[in-house]
Amino acid sequence: MRFHHYALEVHELEEAIAFYKNYCGFQEEGRLSYMDEEIVFLISKNFRLELIFGPQQNEGTTHLCFEVDDLPDVMKKLDDRTRIEGPYKLPNGWETVFYEGPNQEIIEFLQTF
Repeated sequence: MRFHHYALEVHELEEAIAFYKNYCGFQEEGRLSYMDEEIVFLISKNFRLELIFGPQQNEGTTHLCFEVDDLPDVMKKLDDRTRIEGPYKLPNGWETVFYEGPNQEIIEFLQTF
């Protein structure tokens, strides 16, 4: 398991992109739309930031994401009662699921291919 990204819900997507590019040195890595959300990944060296914009957002809500090699195996080890949503298959082929951690933090587990 390795760290993949930190996510932040934003209320002005393009403004947030410009801020992180201009003031923090991030470069745009990619964009995708999923459900009703617009998602942009920014990267700076070894740190990836996910900006999420959508109609049902909670401004400032965040989550940690860990990349795993075998998502079904990770899900078997976790308590299903703490699963928040997913698993989902994203348009780019990645598979993801969200769980609640022991302190009510949101943790995403992601398998990339």
